[in-house]
Amino acid sequence: MRVFQMQRISAIALVVFLTIHMIVVHYPPFHIDFDQIIIRMADPLWKAIDIVFLFFVLMHALAGAWVVLTDVQRFSRLKRAFAGAAIVIGLIAFYYGTKTILAFQPPV
Repeated sequence: MRVFQMQRISAIALVVFLTIHMIVVHYPPFHIDFDQIIIRMADPLWKAIDIVFLFFVLMHALAGAWVVLTDVQRFSRLKRAFAGAAIVIGLIAFYYGTKTILAFQPPV
C-alpha cells in the first residue's frame, strides 16, 4: 500500500476515533472523571478501541514524517536512515502503548 493511501485511511479512522473520544469523554452527559476511566479500562472493548486508536495515530504520524523526509529532494541514505529510525521509534511506541493499555488493571 502506498504511503499516501495509508495516511488517507488513517486520517479517516482518526476522524471517527476523535469524534467518539470527544463525545464520550468531553461532552455532557458523557463527561467522565478518572474513576469512570478506571472502570472503562477494565472493559476489553475499550482497551481494543484504545489500541486501534493508538495504531492509527502512529500510522498517520509516521506516514506524514515519511512524506516530509522524502518529498523535497532525492531519497538519500540519510533520509532513509531517518525514515528507518522513525519506523523503529513508532513500533517501540506502539509496543509500549499497547503494553500499558493491556497491563492496566483497576484497583480492587
